[in-house]
Amino acid sequence: MLRRVAGAILVVVGITVLVLVSLFTQLYPEPAPKQNLESETIIALPPPRLDSDFSIEEALLLRRSVREYTGEPLTLDEISQLLWAAQGITDPRGFRTAPSAGGLYPLEVYLVAGDVENLEAGVYRYRPQGHELVKIQSGDLREALCNAALGQTWVKEAAVDLVIVGIYERTTVKYGDRGIRYVHMEAGHAAQNVCLQATALGLGTVTVGAFYDDQVQKILMAPENEKPLYVMPVGRK
Repeated sequence: MLRRVAGAILVVVGITVLVLVSLFTQLYPEPAPKQNLESETIIALPPPRLDSDFSIEEALLLRRSVREYTGEPLTLDEISQLLWAAQGITDPRGFRTAPSAGGLYPLEVYLVAGDVENLEAGVYRYRPQGHELVKIQSGDLREALCNAALGQTWVKEAAVDLVIVGIYERTTVKYGDRGIRYVHMEAGHAAQNVCLQATALGLGTVTVGAFYDDQVQKILMAPENEKPLYVMPVGRK
């Protein structure tokens, strides 16, 4: 009798453990595989400014889609500010500049750098934790990105391009198919932040949605589950 009871208890415990493991896996999926980075080169970004003399009302009033640039380089301070506006962490609890359904943060931001003072041309991933860049590969890939974007010349003429990608499963694991919509909404939030920040910095940008996803992924060396949503050229106007 005792053996049967003990056996039944073990079965119940085993099932419970399996259920808990399954739930944990769904709620906290494994992170996407890392790119084959060039010796994990990390570039610390200058701290973002948290105030300025340029009001949010002015930024809203003056924001325009800008497709022509002077060709002058950007500074690392400006890059820092733009990336912080897109996905910077603003709270010890991990909250960011753009709202996210369930606080799941499915977006990643890449920098395709061409003309930036004190920054080698190349592709970088923005890491909000630490406010830093992780180098993916060297070389000026703006023309390749322009070709992937159906030859839209402002993509290669801008000093840099920000590329926003979405990892859908971070959100759909909780919200199902509805989460796809939430990821797209969040990309819009982040892109508008960049537009307003660029305006406040006296820079020009435009949101680009026409491109070949697979070609953009190849340029970024992004994992298969990272889907490009926006390309945002940024330059001096």
